Amino acid sequence: MNSKHLRIDLQLFAQEEKTEEATPHKRRQVRKEGQVAKSTDLNAAVTLFAVFLLILFTHRYYIENLYAFVSRYLSHGALKRITDSELMHIFADSSLFFIKFMAPIFLMGMAAGLAVNLGQVGFLFAPLAIKPKLSNINPINGFKRIFSRRSLVELVKSLLKVAVIGWVTYVLAKKNFENLVYLMFLDLLPMLEMVINILSRVVLGAVGAFLVIAVLDYIYQRYDFRKRIRMTRKEVKDEFKQTEGDPLIKSRQREKQRLLAQRRMMEAVPEATVVITNPTHLAVALKYEVGEQDAPEVVAKGAGYIAEKIVQRAKENDVPVVENKPVAQFIYHNVEIGQEIPPELYKAVAEILAVIYRFKRKKPA
Repeated sequence: MNSKHLRIDLQLFAQEEKTEEATPHKRRQVRKEGQVAKSTDLNAAVTLFAVFLLILFTHRYYIENLYAFVSRYLSHGALKRITDSELMHIFADSSLFFIKFMAPIFLMGMAAGLAVNLGQVGFLFAPLAIKPKLSNINPINGFKRIFSRRSLVELVKSLLKVAVIGWVTYVLAKKNFENLVYLMFLDLLPMLEMVINILSRVVLGAVGAFLVIAVLDYIYQRYDFRKRIRMTRKEVKDEFKQTEGDPLIKSRQREKQRLLAQRRMMEAVPEATVVITNPTHLAVALKYEVGEQDAPEVVAKGAGYIAEKIVQRAKENDVPVVENKPVAQFIYHNVEIGQEIPPELYKAVAEILAVIYRFKRKKPA
């Protein structure tokens, strides 16, 4: 058997690459499905940084309140026997203190997280994102997601993040380790002040490193998102046909609309008062009812074959046909169907109508 008969074009089985940037329609569609460029690391980093700044500028308030709370219970017989009612009172008082103590931190964290989310993706309502899909519980798809390139990149990012933040924390903690020896010789308030100072340096370095990593991750997420939603040329063409319409179908629709407009125009010719021609290339039909209209109205106009049909239709229905080249040309090129003629044509058209009315009066019944 000749080998040339077995030749197969493998390009027929090749999948077209996604080389085209996503269209605005595609971006709106994926947004409705909850797919947006978003970095969870940026949310966490900014939230931690905002909480850290809050504690840094208000730590004296927290230290004084914590000191007063602990001193109040230690100075009122903490070693005596506690009754059930006193225990409930201590529990309620401690719970209220904890809520007041942590409320500003929680509120700051919520506000920062909300601000970062709105800054990244804006207000997003995507009911399709929570719609149940069988593909989400398909084990094969699950394995594909676990061992995909995206999962590998996320794993490498997590390891690098832990390594960098751990290294920064270790270096800063080692640098301030000698100051921890003096803590045992200090009273409670100075000890807490020193602990806060040491922790603020370590936490500032760790959060700063985390924030830099988060910004880089946000840039990468935007790049990866744009790459994931790219389209093939065929998808772009198909979308254009769906949104803008198939050119063949649109041309047919325009042809139907044109024929309908011509039909309505021809139906209005028998009601015209006069048809003005050029003499054969152009034809314009005017309608004027004395006392009801301010000026004559164009009810039909056309050139070539359409002009011939207008004249023929007018003669069939005893509508006067008058030849006046300047008037016919001006109306055809400057006045649309359904509009009244401009004032500069009042005199010329009035003369034409006067001749028609005079002829009709002389014409026997």
